[in-house]
Amino acid sequence: MAVIKTTDKQIDLLARLMRAEAEGEGQLGMLMVGNVGVNRVLADCLDFTDIRDLEDMVFQRPGGFEATTKSYFYQRAREVDRKLARRVVNGERFSPAERSLWFFMPSGDCPEQWYGQYNTGRYKSHCFFSPTVQDCPTV
Repeated sequence: MAVIKTTDKQIDLLARLMRAEAEGEGQLGMLMVGNVGVNRVLADCLDFTDIRDLEDMVFQRPGGFEATTKSYFYQRAREVDRKLARRVVNGERFSPAERSLWFFMPSGDCPEQWYGQYNTGRYKSHCFFSPTVQDCPTV
């Protein structure tokens, strides 16, 4: 059962985002990017109080995803990517991104904090950052 409401168009959008942001990290890396996206829709806190669906999340400005500025993002979603997107929309969560609202690829080690949020771990080249339960109880 979906944890957020979506349309087929939004699943395609999330699938394209996951591929564009983390294809080089493999399917697990893409699933973690998907976790961050779904978490931002669920959050209703911090920078995400006006995010109500996947389209709002993908194209949030400021604070959205760099991939949306690249041509690769605008290629058609593949079925394998749509399947991954459906998994995260249906509530599957993957460590260290279970509650993460942010990720980025540093040139070195992951910092302890990023924009005041604590590092929850690294997967390959991406570091993930999560709010506290007190700051964002709905994630």
